[in-house]
Amino acid sequence: MSVIVDYLIIIWCFLMIGLMTIGGFFMFRKFLKKLPKKDGKSTMDWEEYYVNKTKDMWNEKEKDLLEELVAPVPELFRDVARHKIASKIGEVALMKNQQVINQETLIEGYIIATPKRDHKFLRKKLAQKNIDTAPYEQFFLQSKEDYQNNWETNYRK
Repeated sequence: MSVIVDYLIIIWCFLMIGLMTIGGFFMFRKFLKKLPKKDGKSTMDWEEYYVNKTKDMWNEKEKDLLEELVAPVPELFRDVARHKIASKIGEVALMKNQQVINQETLIEGYIIATPKRDHKFLRKKLAQKNIDTAPYEQFFLQSKEDYQNNWETNYRK
C-alpha cells in the first residue's frame, strides 16, 4: 500500500511542476508584452490604443464576421485572440484613414494578426461565404513573423 502512495506522490509532484511551468510560461509571455518598446509603449498598450481608437468604426456585420473567424479559438483564449486581431484590424483601418471598418480591412487585418497555420481556416471560411481570396494573396504569402518586423513596410509593397 505504501508503494502505491509513494508513486502517487511522485506523480502528483511531476504534475504540479508541469502545471506550474505551463502557467509560468504564459505569465512570462504576458510580462514580455507589457515591457515598453523604443517608443515608450508596450505591445499591449498599442493594442489597447487601436481597439479604443476604432471601437466606434465597427458595424454589426463586421463584428459578426470577426466572431465567426475567432470561433475556432478555444474559449479560454478567445477574448485575447479577439482583442489582438481587432487591434490589428483597427491599425490597418487607421493607416488607410478609413471612417468605418469594412470587410476588406477586416480580412487584411485578420491575416496580418494571425499565424500562417490559421490561414487555412480563414480560406475555408471565406470560401463558405463566397468571398474571393485573390485580392488577399499577397498577405497570405507572408507569415506572421514577417509582419512582426516592419509589417507596415511589407503591407505597403
